[in-house]
Amino acid sequence: MPGRSPARRRPSTLPRRRNVPGTPSKKQIILEYCRSQALERIGAEEIRALENELRARLGSSLKTSPSYIAGVLREAGKNVEYHDRFTAPAMPEPYASRLRDLLQFHDFGSAEASVRKLDEIYREYRQASDRTGAGLVRSLLQKGKLRAASLAANPSVSPDKRAEKQEIATWFRVWLETPDLFFDWLELRKTSAEFRRLFGKMNEKC
Repeated sequence: MPGRSPARRRPSTLPRRRNVPGTPSKKQIILEYCRSQALERIGAEEIRALENELRARLGSSLKTSPSYIAGVLREAGKNVEYHDRFTAPAMPEPYASRLRDLLQFHDFGSAEASVRKLDEIYREYRQASDRTGAGLVRSLLQKGKLRAASLAANPSVSPDKRAEKQEIATWFRVWLETPDLFFDWLELRKTSAEFRRLFGKMNEKC
């Protein structure tokens, strides 16, 4: 009587653990890799290598956009020669120090606060006929619109968050089209029946 074949073990379907204490963050891995490779110039090839490094260290299911990697390295003062439609423009001083980290859209409240601050700076630049500064503010909000729309189209993001990001992308688009009318439009939008139906209690926080 032939012996039984050994039972085949099923591959584990447990999700990879994330945020384990002691695990380096994406930002730490990016900067450590850059130091270990003594990278002087960072272009598309180096960005791809960093994407591979992040997948190897944090799991193949974790996706990190090239624009995020480029942003981390620019913030660290590295010479990054990489641009895509999600990447903020390289900013000379004094614009870089003033505009850094002002673009935020974690939720409706942070998105509105971000637009208000950037709008204030935009009007200051426009009043001073500073086309460079005004153009950089517009570029930041254009980047925000594209990134929010990208998140809204990402099936791995929860439906509620996708709807929220699509709404925020619309806010950025309306500002870019009609900055002088934006805040009047926003107040009407937030009190509309459609907004309240779609987002409910989120409206109370913005």
